[in-house]
Amino acid sequence: MTGQTTVRHTAPPDVRRDRPTAVPERTGAPVAEGEARLVTGEPGCGRSRFLDRAARAFTAGPVVYVRADPDSATVPHAGLRALLRLSAEPRAHRPAVPPPDGLDGLDGPSADAALRSALRAACADGPLLVCVDDAHLWDPASRAALGRLGRDPRAAGAVSLLLTAPGHRPVDPEFAGIPPLRLDPLTAAASAALLDEESGGSVDRGVRDDLVAEAEGNPALLLALLRSLTPAQLRGRAPLPRPPADAEILTGLVGGCLSALTAEEDQVLLTAAAAVREAEDDSAAVAPVRRALVRLTGGAPAARLDPPPELLVLSDGRLRFRSALVRRALYARAGERERRAAHRALAAQEAGLPGLLHRAWAVPADATTVADGAAAALATGLAAAAADPAVPASPRLRCAALARAADLTGDGRDRARHRLAAAQQALLAGQPHRALRLLDAVRTGAPGAELRGRAELLRGAALLRDGPVDEARATLLLAKSLLAAHAPAAALAATLGAADAAWAAGDVPGCLEALAEGRGEQGRDGLSGTPAGPGADTPAGTGADAPAGPGAGAAGPAASLPSGDDVLREHRRGMLALLERRFEAAVRSLRRVVDGAAPGDRVETLLRAAAAALLMGDLVGARGAATAALVAARTQGEAAALGPALEYLAYTELRAGRHGLARTHAEEGLRAAHRAGQRNTAAHHHAAQALAASIDGDADAVARHVRHAQEISLRHGLAQAATLAEWALARVDLGEGRPAEAADRLGPLVRPGPGRGHFAVWMLAVPCFVEAAARAGRGGSAGPVVEEFAEWARFGADPQAPAQLLRCRALLAPPDRADGLYESALALHETAGGDFERARTEFLYGQWLRRRRRLREARDRLGAALVGFERCGARAWAAQARAELRANGTSAGGARAGDLSALTPQQLRIVHHVAGGATNREIAQALTVSTRTVDYHLRKVFAALGVRSRVELARLVEQTEKTPAHP
Repeated sequence: MTGQTTVRHTAPPDVRRDRPTAVPERTGAPVAEGEARLVTGEPGCGRSRFLDRAARAFTAGPVVYVRADPDSATVPHAGLRALLRLSAEPRAHRPAVPPPDGLDGLDGPSADAALRSALRAACADGPLLVCVDDAHLWDPASRAALGRLGRDPRAAGAVSLLLTAPGHRPVDPEFAGIPPLRLDPLTAAASAALLDEESGGSVDRGVRDDLVAEAEGNPALLLALLRSLTPAQLRGRAPLPRPPADAEILTGLVGGCLSALTAEEDQVLLTAAAAVREAEDDSAAVAPVRRALVRLTGGAPAARLDPPPELLVLSDGRLRFRSALVRRALYARAGERERRAAHRALAAQEAGLPGLLHRAWAVPADATTVADGAAAALATGLAAAAADPAVPASPRLRCAALARAADLTGDGRDRARHRLAAAQQALLAGQPHRALRLLDAVRTGAPGAELRGRAELLRGAALLRDGPVDEARATLLLAKSLLAAHAPAAALAATLGAADAAWAAGDVPGCLEALAEGRGEQGRDGLSGTPAGPGADTPAGTGADAPAGPGAGAAGPAASLPSGDDVLREHRRGMLALLERRFEAAVRSLRRVVDGAAPGDRVETLLRAAAAALLMGDLVGARGAATAALVAARTQGEAAALGPALEYLAYTELRAGRHGLARTHAEEGLRAAHRAGQRNTAAHHHAAQALAASIDGDADAVARHVRHAQEISLRHGLAQAATLAEWALARVDLGEGRPAEAADRLGPLVRPGPGRGHFAVWMLAVPCFVEAAARAGRGGSAGPVVEEFAEWARFGADPQAPAQLLRCRALLAPPDRADGLYESALALHETAGGDFERARTEFLYGQWLRRRRRLREARDRLGAALVGFERCGARAWAAQARAELRANGTSAGGARAGDLSALTPQQLRIVHHVAGGATNREIAQALTVSTRTVDYHLRKVFAALGVRSRVELARLVEQTEKTPAHP
């Protein structure tokens, strides 16, 4: 906070990359014209960088950018005076406006009037963006004036206002009425990108992952950790310090908010930090913390133990820190003796697993490295409690308990078992990086074949969630070979996980090989969802992240059902039979998986059932199983299962034609995948959003999600997600009336050859390809693909496929047969449901009828198509239906073709320029817009009016102007 004040009247041509990107990219403007936002977040979240980026990206008019000066915080109206001075500076075509004098004597209304008058003059030539960084450091009078402006920016004209203030302290009363915009922590992918940008990509991959996990999404902490390491440590040639984020780094980032604490406040905050250290929701009950503080202070009155409200929030009997970074700094800067005392006091107040864990943290550090009988006994009790399913605890808490038990255990084999069990709980909790570090410790302990096999099984599961799927497959096959002689049930889980990895990669031979290898496995299928402790038969939650898409076969964590259930075996048999085209056998096995699941079952069971239902095209069963899995995951605290469950829901709704609901599920699933560090799952959610947006006609959203999906897919070998993303782009082309482009994009995906897309997706894309090829005049190239699609339709895995097959045949048939095929297709749509697919058939049939001059029948079909498209939100297709109706002689509202009244004023202006013979560049110059904008509007105009060239449009305008309006 230098006190620097700047003003910029025009945006620079390029955004300089002179400092790292400290906040994630955001789509759209952070604030609309005439609105205000208070940008908040914890220390180091990148508020200043966000404001700087918003200022650089604002091109509609001038920008006034002010940084608060802490030295002027007590000078009345100092901040307001700086803002007025900058807003009054001269610009092109306008001389300087003298700022008002004598502000010190102004009351609130007078100061408000001066501020609004100055800003209204500053935005006379266009919208104005006002950015005030660290607005909380302004003097009280200036804060009050700024807050009143923020509650009603339109009073000053076309002014937008962005303020920043820290989010780890209460909002200043002056800014209470301004809508907040909180900057969330960076995702793991964004954090990794920031490290690569700052270091030039020179950081070792494992070190980078360690730093990303340690920073927990805080960009300032991430960069501070980067700067604290030696070159050898950055390259992975020297061990990292433990912990990487020491007290000096953490306290340096939180600034002076801890410097003025009293000893009593310090004790309160340290005890609270110890209480929430391993809490699932970063909060703790107030009552045991108060009792622990009374114990620590020798019976001091509880009334004196209220925490500082600027750092802690008390609500509904629980307390939480306003900033996770402040909490970590408080805990780290305390000495080990003080931390152990806080945990000891809390252990006396907490029961169950939390109390045991506090007791474990109170053990001296030297007891973790020497044989200590009391520490060993505590470790045994801690591990047993963490493994007991009757003990209420989240996977995150169980992981912490088991990891601490391993630290307190002297025996190498027992320590490896504890770490293995902790790793499986870390996976369930959505902490794959923590799981991998625990597994690394297991590997260095020279375990036997069984423990190593279980460790590789968990490692493969983590890679399926976030890593190259080919590597995941190899790891899981290694686990299978190590476990075959010792734990057949776990070996079967590894076999099925390897098949999941091959499925995600689109590797049919690899999938068949993995499934065939599992044929001889005996014993209980899969892994128990029960937390495993020493001596447990199998670790929990060790399966694959769901590489699910339409018709996908993987089900997320490849964990098992209760003892005696053969769901994994049946799922393997069903997948194998499906790939070997033994469809009846596939349906029998998959049906057993679906029918064997019920609400209340384990999450793994329900995910397998959802996958099996999708393979069979049982959308009702898939929806029910995925919804039950989502509920179970939330209830049981299994964060790792949220993304896969929502993925199944998204794809189920896509196949059911409910695209808006699919988009909602995918948006939530993407957030869950990012929180759990599951980039592979995130890729599928991006693909699902792209598919849904391709129906909505949101081309920008499609391009954005496709870019993200393809970026992850290329790095991790996700052929399925890549194919889905490419299909979404083709649907945009088809929806916007570009069938040739759609056919070019889809052809390599659906025709035999090295470029064919994923085997579980390309059949679903065939109807789009046939439609695109037929409409582009290339129907002859689609015949062989239709015959392959017929075999898929006979399997019954897609309820829409039989009707789509008849539609495809109608598109390629001679006129004497097409009529009947369209009618038959519509009859099948009646039983299959799905507004979108039925509307597409109605549209193509109506188009076919119109071109044969059967106008009345065409009008009925096109009208029904329009209603169907509008009902499911397919805006681009609805525009095509309206264009066909107008070409048929009737508009969507019943008006005759040639009526220009449906166009927007901007479109009408462009139309008249076209009619006058102007080019797109000339139109853009005349209307002060880009040529891209002109092209966009013209495409909409052509679709709305049913014209195909500028000549037709000019003739239509001429005819309309000569024809008198009907009364």
